This record gives sequence, C-alpha cells and structure tokens, in this order.
Amino acid sequence: MFIMNKLKCIVIAAALPFFFSCAGTPAPAGRSSSPGTSSFREQQSKPEWFDSPYSVYSERQYVARPGYGTSPEEAEKSALANLVGYFGMSITADQKLNTIYSEAVKNGVTAEWSDTSTLDTAIVTSASLDTLVGAEIRDTWHDGRDTYYALAVMDRAKTAQIYTELINANQVMIGNLTGMNQAEKNTIEGLVRYQFAAVVADINTSYENVLKVIGAAPVEGLKRGDEYRLDAVDITRAIPVGVTVQNDKSGRIQSAFVKALSDLGFRSGGNNPRYVLAVDINVTPVEYPNQANKFSRMEMTANLTDNGAIIVPYKFDPPLREGHITEAEAENRVYSAAERKINEEYKDILSDYLSQLLPKK
Repeated sequence: MFIMNKLKCIVIAAALPFFFSCAGTPAPAGRSSSPGTSSFREQQSKPEWFDSPYSVYSERQYVARPGYGTSPEEAEKSALANLVGYFGMSITADQKLNTIYSEAVKNGVTAEWSDTSTLDTAIVTSASLDTLVGAEIRDTWHDGRDTYYALAVMDRAKTAQIYTELINANQVMIGNLTGMNQAEKNTIEGLVRYQFAAVVADINTSYENVLKVIGAAPVEGLKRGDEYRLDAVDITRAIPVGVTVQNDKSGRIQSAFVKALSDLGFRSGGNNPRYVLAVDINVTPVEYPNQANKFSRMEMTANLTDNGAIIVPYKFDPPLREGHITEAEAENRVYSAAERKINEEYKDILSDYLSQLLPKK
C-alpha cells in the first residue's frame, strides 16, 4: 500500500554471540576467529588457500572466498565482501525494509512480539557488506611488503541451522503480529502490525535465499511480504475516518482531505468513527498600505485524532495568503491555494507517519 522505492542494498546480517571452529580442518598459521583481530603472519610464499581455498577447505562443508588489501582491515573487509558477493543479489533486501527491521531490533520491538529468545539475544543488525550470518575470517597472510590477504569462510551446515532458527523465530513473530480479532485488526494499529509483518516476511525471504544458495533444506510455509501488504490494503479499506471541517466554503477543503484519505485507501465517514480528521479554518481579509489589491489570509489546523487524541497534527505554517482586485476573488483564490496544498502534501504526510510506526503490544 505504501510504495517503497527499491534501492540497491545489502541483507540484514545476524551475528550470533559465538563463532564456529572447523572440526577436522587444520588451522594454518595466521588463522583468526573474527574480523579485525587477525595476526597477519609473514610467510615466504603465498598460502595455498588464496588461489585455491577449496584445496584447504572442503567445498561440500564450506563456502570460502579470499580477499586482499593494503591493511589488515581492508583485507578482511574484502574477503567478507567477496563472500557476500558469492550469494549475489538474491540475498539483498530493500534498504528501507532493512532500516525498519534494524531499528525494530535495536529498539526492542521484535522482543515484544517474539516468543523465543533467538531474536532477543542473537540478532545484531548490520548496514555494511562485510557481515553475513556465520561468516568469519579463518586465515590471514602478510606478504612482508604492502599487501595483506584474508580468507572468509562459512560453515554450510552450521549456517543453515542458524538461518533456519532465525526464520522460525521470525515466523513466530509474524504469527503474533497478525493474531487479532476483527475489531483489533481494522484499526491503524492492526494496519501497522500487518505492515511490519510484511517487513519481517521480506527479511525471511532474504534468509531463505541464503539457504537455497548453500543447498540447505527450505523452511516450509513461508509467505511473501506482499501477501501481508495485500491484507494491509484490505484493513485500510475497512477503517472509516470522519472528516469535519469548520468554516469550509462549499465543501472544498473537506473534499480535498477526503481525496487524500481515499488515495491512501481509507474510506471517509462512518457512524461515530474512532478516527476523525478535525479541520478548523479561519479566513480573514488583509489590507496593506499602498496596495490596490485585496488580500485574504487563511489559517488552518487539521488534526487526525484517535478517540479524541491527536495522532497526526497538520497546519498551514505560515498561513496562506492570496490577493485580487476584489475581496471575494481573493478569498476564492486562497481556498484554491489551500486545495492545491492539501492535494500536494497531506497524503505524503499521513503516509510517512503510518510507514514509520512500529507495532506495540
């Protein structure tokens, strides 16, 4: 319902509070358990893993990608970025969705809706290309001159286990978000819960794609985010919003607001609706010295309320002013200017408000 511009971005990464050892694999010199802590040891010759990582790490068990740079940090970031590149665009998610989900995790919102501690204790969201669930720097090398080398690896089986757990935890959260009776559902809070469920479902799609790339078994019963967005559209259509306007002229301002609400999918009217857009207009004539034209000045407040409490305030700031040779036409013009302004900006203001809401219990 609320269209999100698709931007090139990276998948939200989840880093568990432990890293993986590789049983049965020898530990070459310079191995590091995590990025940024490597001891880059010098060797006479380039290690075998740089040109042929799967000669050292079994391709059936690991995904491995080397990288290099002029500093240890640059080499590690290069290796991790190359590892992400192996998965390609199939694991990317919309940047706005990443941001919403990331903020929800940071603010503890996901913990409120999850029945498991997996999301509470394990997920660390990231906004960089150098992290991916289960990824770690396993080998490093310095050529003794200007170049550092690093190898990033993922254990397929253990990574698959973690991603599956994350997907299942998100599925529990989606079930809690959408588990409402009809009265709860057909509210702005119900709408927000379905919109956030769509975000979580899209994140699960990214996680599911990782499972596919590493050849792991898929998680059954996943729904796409767009399915929840269609439900959100239906919820919006079921929410009546009353529009009351004081001092309108031929219903012009009311019609402008009704159109903005309709463009977002809301229906106006209803019998004693919970949500009311209360609009108050004050139009006064204004005279200026040495001016032949007459002017009209419009002040307006339009507050969207939920059971009387203001949730979205809106007003003309500064007030509108229009002039003409007659006072009647000046007033007509200020109403026309008001209609244009409402048509141009109120829909976006309300849409932005709704898109930034996070569900609360």
